[in-house]
Amino acid sequence: MKRIGILSSYNGSGFDTINKACENEILNAQVVLVISNNSNAKVLEKAEKNNIPNFIINSKKYPNENIDEKITNLMKEFKIDYIFLSGYMKKIEKNLLNTFKNKIINSHPALLPKFGGKGMYGSFVHKAVLREKESESGCTIHFVNENYDEGEYILQKKIQIDENETLDSLENKIKNLEAITIVEAFLKLSV
Repeated sequence: MKRIGILSSYNGSGFDTINKACENEILNAQVVLVISNNSNAKVLEKAEKNNIPNFIINSKKYPNENIDEKITNLMKEFKIDYIFLSGYMKKIEKNLLNTFKNKIINSHPALLPKFGGKGMYGSFVHKAVLREKESESGCTIHFVNENYDEGEYILQKKIQIDENETLDSLENKIKNLEAITIVEAFLKLSV
């Protein structure tokens, strides 16, 4: 059984998706660790309710420590096989990348390489897609490397954009698509 660690800054909808797939035995895995940089992140409450060890690691709590090293050591201590970024708003640093090469996975709410990079997350992505009058959008599950949204793709899925698409309707479509695609990506990795 694979051991999954989650890095999340807010609600952790990707955590919900993965945890549910593990509980329903769709994935032969278990979420065993949740780390957030935000002490108010809802994902911490969700982890607590599911009896999953969870930690707040940020420079405010550990002002004189190497945060990258601290996260890496915790992931190693919990014998993590894969790390999933569930809306994690910090850049992944060198130590974690080198220790977990091709084991850190992100879901991006667009069809990369379009609409990726620094500052392109959440509704900013959907606004840009609508502003550019794209006919389709989707999501990309990819490995994480040292550059935002440039890691090797694991899986992409597309949806059509309706003529009267709104920011909310597009965001909801993509969230639903991501939930399916995240699980399929992990299945593709034989998890």
